[in-house]
Amino acid sequence: MMPLWNHSEAAQACNGAAKGKWIAHGISIDSRTISQDDLFVAIKGPNADGHDYVKSALNAGASAAMVSEIRPDWPTNIPHLLVNDTDIGLNALAQCARDRIAKTASIFGVTGSVGKTGTKEALRYILSQQGSTIATQGNLNNQWGLPLSLARMPADTIYGILEVGMNHAGEIHKLSKILRPHIAIITTIEPVHMEFFDSVEDIADAKAEIFDGMAPDGIAILNRENPYFDRLQSRAIEKKLNRIISFGDHADAEARIIDCKLGASFSDIQADICGEHLKYRLGTPGKHSVVNSLAVLAGVKVAGGDVAEAALALADIKALKGRGQQRLITYGSGTFRLIDESYNASPASMRAAFQVLKNATPAQNGRRIAVLGDMLELGSEADTIHAALAKDISSARIDIAILAGNHMAALCKALPKSVAAEHGTTSEAILPVVINTVRPGDVVTVKGSLGSRMALITAALAALDDTKGAANAV
Repeated sequence: MMPLWNHSEAAQACNGAAKGKWIAHGISIDSRTISQDDLFVAIKGPNADGHDYVKSALNAGASAAMVSEIRPDWPTNIPHLLVNDTDIGLNALAQCARDRIAKTASIFGVTGSVGKTGTKEALRYILSQQGSTIATQGNLNNQWGLPLSLARMPADTIYGILEVGMNHAGEIHKLSKILRPHIAIITTIEPVHMEFFDSVEDIADAKAEIFDGMAPDGIAILNRENPYFDRLQSRAIEKKLNRIISFGDHADAEARIIDCKLGASFSDIQADICGEHLKYRLGTPGKHSVVNSLAVLAGVKVAGGDVAEAALALADIKALKGRGQQRLITYGSGTFRLIDESYNASPASMRAAFQVLKNATPAQNGRRIAVLGDMLELGSEADTIHAALAKDISSARIDIAILAGNHMAALCKALPKSVAAEHGTTSEAILPVVINTVRPGDVVTVKGSLGSRMALITAALAALDDTKGAANAV
């Protein structure tokens, strides 16, 4: 395994001073997740100073630490890279890593209000079978996560797939300038983080900042179904990008659905991907996943990958924990299906989750149950937005809604009598209700923003498994 960085390369990239001779096979900003021979970057964040954890990182196996100060309690021979500012140093490593693969790699920037992590993971899975591929780990998509991901890219990278996130205007502009993507995918624009924006149009403009770091030969892949497609397309044209590819159901989309059969845990699709007709199975359910698969395949095509091979690989894609993962839980005299959507939530992703629940058929005497926590960062209209989900729950034939959070109280009041509803202030408050309600044959979706702590519910439901082992993924 070739080293990712050595002491002299890192010092040159950061304009820093290296102490000792060392190599790094990885980079970390978290002393709790150090791997052997990582370079530990001591970031000074809003809640913690990484310099406080340098010794523990080295004891855990880090080969050296990037630091902006030398503490008197450190050993005198500590291997390190001294820089003026570790934030700037990490960005410098990222820029150097990006420069050394400039002529050999295809770099993706993936953003959007919802669906960016699943799209990034699908690209990672597919392209890793076709060439050396590095992608954002988890959702490290912010001011530290993106440069960290770039700095982890070895010199032989063929495909780099970076997730780009934001909750304020201007954040993606800075990240795009660091990333300089060849291919930008915007999955969709929805009213997410409305607490920090005056309008959804402003969100679209903030997502369009992904184009700011692109060269004129860049390619934009945009959702043709989204109401803000024209706005995004105009921004891409302003940046004089070489090509704009649209995807979706729309007759004018270059990556277009021809036919689609939605199943409870997968979908069968016929599509035209930029003139290439494909039939494939997608291993994750929901129309939203189908639409995003078009963006994935369009991205593979313009990056020079094998699109037919990529389409076959989509059958093996499974939803991630907290992002739609399905499990059968053995309980009592049978099983119930748990759909774990507990990682995050927005109005659009809630509606998508309801449709997946609608397509799932309960066993005999089973019910469709939605266990929902507050959607956060929606601003002054949060109660109205929550209440508006009532018609979607009703049309999805959901039998029971168990709701947690102050905003979910508005939804509880808006639900028709055909939906049995319970409400509590927190996920802890509704947990006994959930446990006492679920029975064999049910299909249970658990969803809410991360701050709603709905993962507590999924963990408790999984713990009901009578097999005493891991629940069965489906």
